[in-house]
Amino acid sequence: MGREKERPEGGSIVLRVFRYFIMALVLIISVYPILWVFISSFKEKPGGLGLPEKWIFDGYVTIFTKLNIHTYFFNSIVITAISTIVSVTIIAMAAYVVSRMEFKGRWLVSLMFSTTLFIPSVSISFPIYRMLGNLGLKDTRLGVILIYSGLGIAVTFFILESYFRSIPKEMEEAARIDGCGYEGTFFKVILPIAKPGLSTAAIMAFLNNWNEFYFASILLKSPEKMTIPALLGQFSSAYSKNLNGMFSAIIVAVLPTIVIFCLFSETFMKSLTAGAVKG
Repeated sequence: MGREKERPEGGSIVLRVFRYFIMALVLIISVYPILWVFISSFKEKPGGLGLPEKWIFDGYVTIFTKLNIHTYFFNSIVITAISTIVSVTIIAMAAYVVSRMEFKGRWLVSLMFSTTLFIPSVSISFPIYRMLGNLGLKDTRLGVILIYSGLGIAVTFFILESYFRSIPKEMEEAARIDGCGYEGTFFKVILPIAKPGLSTAAIMAFLNNWNEFYFASILLKSPEKMTIPALLGQFSSAYSKNLNGMFSAIIVAVLPTIVIFCLFSETFMKSLTAGAVKG
């Protein structure tokens, strides 16, 4: 009996060591490229993982003084933030209706959202380009905001729908007894409860929009309107020999995503855990 009890403990220790090994391996694989680029951005001759013998800041000075990267950074912040707010707000309403109300054709609405996962961006680029041209929104921030608001709607929809389903219906019934209509119940009761789910959907949408390159590169032609990813696409060809400046621009581009992850990673994990437990 004593040996039988010892085996699970030994097995659990081995399993725990294996898990930590896998986590450490994934961490190294994820962090190494960013760390390499960060250190290389301060080297006169980028390369290797060792610390630079002499710290060079010419790359950062160049991208802020000659390249005016702060303009592209501002464009990315404005376009990404507005499109994320618009997208999450509209899709949250649709997800609430589908998840909490019974009506004919509800499955069709869910199917329409899910089918957007199977539509590649390349296949809709020409219709979008022509539509924005007819509306006079080509090469404008507003046009890109409208396009970004419709990207990734399937992921946002399924995140919010699953979280809304986990909220007890008694909360809505109590709100209706107190005299709240559908709008009041949604904005005063459901949204405050669903803050973790909304935060998760907003983070996912923000990161996707921030890193989006394809539509930004074909819809924005004026340099003063371009986003960070579109800039990096041109930077790699026009300044391919200036590796120090290229690595500096990459660090500035990924900095907001790292900050958002550090600030909201706890909320993100709580949302996933809560959804898994309630589901």
